[in-house]
Amino acid sequence: MSAAVEICVKAASGAPDILGDCPFTQKVMLTLEEKKIPYTIKLVDLANKQQWFLDLSPEGKVPIINFDGGDKWVSDSDVIINLIEEKYPVPSLVVPEENASVGSKIFSCFVKFLLSKDPTDGTEQALLDELHAFNQHLTNHGPYVNGSEISAIDLNLAPKFYHLEIVLGHFKNWKIPENLTSIYEYMKLVFNRDSFIKTKAAKEYVIAGWAPKVNV
Repeated sequence: MSAAVEICVKAASGAPDILGDCPFTQKVMLTLEEKKIPYTIKLVDLANKQQWFLDLSPEGKVPIINFDGGDKWVSDSDVIINLIEEKYPVPSLVVPEENASVGSKIFSCFVKFLLSKDPTDGTEQALLDELHAFNQHLTNHGPYVNGSEISAIDLNLAPKFYHLEIVLGHFKNWKIPENLTSIYEYMKLVFNRDSFIKTKAAKEYVIAGWAPKVNV
């Protein structure tokens, strides 16, 4: 089956021929992989956006996706995920409403802590509070957020945990507390899926992608 789906993705910082580190793009690619939808990628050097890309994405953002080879490209990863689910409903990755917000604050808390220069500003504790709550949810309902089957919420969170683990370890010498065992089991589970291995950026490119933000 030929790939009718095309997706523009971030190229690695300093390596425009290699897949880059955007967690929102990986979320979309994970969804395509888990649903076994053939697709092709177009690498975009976001530091040197070419005109063909700006013609498709005037805001210069990735990911954008094309489903049918026509002129219409869709942006915003959440919109894209919903469209994929609508067009390719099997297997279902729909998240029950009661679990839709599980772990939703972890990424923003991670970024605030990463960028913080003040160890007393509460950003570390805010992240720890969110991680403890997520660990408790997994302990009670896991191994995935929605139980025994992977769903869209896991495909959203997995790239963010990958970035969190790499970036906080590198820039702050910080790691998730070892007593949060359900999170460690969760990360092992999602990081070892074929879909994740195929779509993840190499660690050095994750670090390179965050370096300009951290070293301000």
